[in-house]
Amino acid sequence: MSKLTEYFKSSYDELVNKVTWPTWSELQESTIIVMIASIIIALIIYVVDIAGSGALGFFYQLFQ
Repeated sequence: MSKLTEYFKSSYDELVNKVTWPTWSELQESTIIVMIASIIIALIIYVVDIAGSGALGFFYQLFQ
């Protein structure tokens, strides 16, 4: 039980005293970057999905 207590104490000490937390402006900038990247990736997946769907539709029509 003492090892578990020591683990929690050292974890708390590290989070409070040794971790560098981002400032509010840094956090906002990072959030905007992640949102833009997510939208770009979603658009790329959408375009690939539409193109693949069209190509498969055309391919299946050849054999009907």
